[in-house]
Amino acid sequence: MLKCVAVDDEPLALDLLVDNIQSVPFLELEGSCRNALEALEVIQSKKPDLVFLDIQMPGLSGIQLAEHLRGKAMVIFLTAYESHALKGFDVNAIDYLLKPVTQERFTNACMKALELYTLRKPREDGASENQTTIQSPVNTPKFLFVYVDYNLVRIDINDIRFIEGYKDYVKIHLLSSKRPIITRMSMKLLEDKLLAFSFLRIHKSFIVSVGKVTSVQKSMLTIDPDELPVSESYRDVLMELIRKQNIL
Repeated sequence: MLKCVAVDDEPLALDLLVDNIQSVPFLELEGSCRNALEALEVIQSKKPDLVFLDIQMPGLSGIQLAEHLRGKAMVIFLTAYESHALKGFDVNAIDYLLKPVTQERFTNACMKALELYTLRKPREDGASENQTTIQSPVNTPKFLFVYVDYNLVRIDINDIRFIEGYKDYVKIHLLSSKRPIITRMSMKLLEDKLLAFSFLRIHKSFIVSVGKVTSVQKSMLTIDPDELPVSESYRDVLMELIRKQNIL
């Protein structure tokens, strides 16, 4: 669970933010605040992992508060003003959400925070003061969360056989289930997330786990019992990756 605090000076916006947080199963709300000074006290007391911050607030702004939180908590900004985006990223914010925020966009930002938290946690638990905190592939999260019927579902990377794209949706075919998981997500986003795990796009509509390929023909490959098309533009890359990993 990620402990979090919500900060927004507009009551209706704060209520909506709280509702959004409570709809995400891996978030635990530690407090909601109407200004940055109040939030600073709550943050010092509760020590949250993640802070949702409005930028434009009276007195201490969200940007100024974020400066205080460097290295202490992750920050996701919410604002009605697109012009604040660069300032938000200057203080290493996880994401920048433009109001009004859709539930899907909010959830994707939370998933980014969860992945970063998971990546950092093993190093923070095991590293001494003299050890470096350079990111290691060994600590890359071995799972991802996708949004399915208003719920976040965890999928183990090793369980994925292949992914099939269909318009704005994808079907994630698993070893553990005959029924694929269907979620609204772009193929490009999944391709980027899975690249480090030897997944490869073989067609505009298919991404495969290369380690689960059982045979390859000129324009087709098999991941038992499914046969999938291989576009000519992807074939050479696929065969090179297979050779490097001595899969077939």
